[in-house]
Amino acid sequence: MARPSAAPAQVGGAWLDGLGRPLRDLRISVTDRCNFRCSYCMPKEVFDKDYRFLPQGQLLSFEEMARVARILVAHGVQKIRLTGGEPLLRKNLERLVEMLAALRTPEGRPVDLTLTTNGSLLARKARSLRDAGLQRVTVSLDAMDDTIFRRMNDVDFPVADVLEGIAAAEAAGLGPIKVNMVVKRGTNDQEALPMARHFREHHGGRVVLRFIEFMDVGATNGWRMAEVVPSAELRDRIAAIYPLHALSPAQVGETAERWGYDDGHGEVGFISSVTQAFCGDCNRLRLSTEGQLYLCLFAGQGHDLRSLLRDPAGLDDAAIADSVGALWQVRRDRYSELRARLPTEPGQAPRKRVEMSYIGG
Repeated sequence: MARPSAAPAQVGGAWLDGLGRPLRDLRISVTDRCNFRCSYCMPKEVFDKDYRFLPQGQLLSFEEMARVARILVAHGVQKIRLTGGEPLLRKNLERLVEMLAALRTPEGRPVDLTLTTNGSLLARKARSLRDAGLQRVTVSLDAMDDTIFRRMNDVDFPVADVLEGIAAAEAAGLGPIKVNMVVKRGTNDQEALPMARHFREHHGGRVVLRFIEFMDVGATNGWRMAEVVPSAELRDRIAAIYPLHALSPAQVGETAERWGYDDGHGEVGFISSVTQAFCGDCNRLRLSTEGQLYLCLFAGQGHDLRSLLRDPAGLDDAAIADSVGALWQVRRDRYSELRARLPTEPGQAPRKRVEMSYIGG
């Protein structure tokens, strides 16, 4: 961890990084485990029955996660997203949600508290999560065709059960709900239109579908540029059937470009980190389940926060804040903008990057 050399620059109470970007968004991975084996994230040939996940003793406790969140909310964080792995696999997650829901910004506002899930356990957990204080959910779903979806999650999990989870979340008041579809050419890109049709016709615009370009996160998903379907191409496909118009961003640093259906049946989003990088206003800091801080989704290494949280000397919140602030102050990460300038030469080892399943999205 960086040690403070000077007070970090701030704007409106938020720390600024080396490129002038304020810290606004904290993503907390609560587990490195998942019950799916999606090829673009956690391929079965790597994450098999012999794969060694983190032992329980190395994971941050809910109290430690909540402490980090409390400190960072005091320095600009306004939104907290719980991720995994699959976060609903973490036992008693509602207890952490309660802790985070109680946080207030210096202006007295509650934080925007949300969670990303594959939906497999959502039907049974939606109500208790909402009662604990969770505000919204984002659900991953990569096809409406059951055969394609079962093949992509590689554990034979059916589409119907994910849709049941979405319905349960909607009934519990966890909205507006977002559904994320990772699109791979030749694998599921033919499902873009069926997905758009379903969510505009069955949820009255209350569920926002977002298409995500297949990204080179980690080093195990076999990423190839040829499998990336540019958002512009997908947008043209959808607009040819359902005319669209551009919408303004809902907030600074938003990852998705928003497009509304001309007939008023809601909206659709496009996350284009490969073909249209949005590093310029990235305001996200990621905390892994074992207490590593990552300044970028494509980072090669993290920064050890757990040792500070568990320091025998009992460091106070101010000391923790000083260390994290110093780290954010020197942040200059912008991998997506630089990707095209960093070609991999034949025979060159892949660039080391943290796995998506470890740090979340």
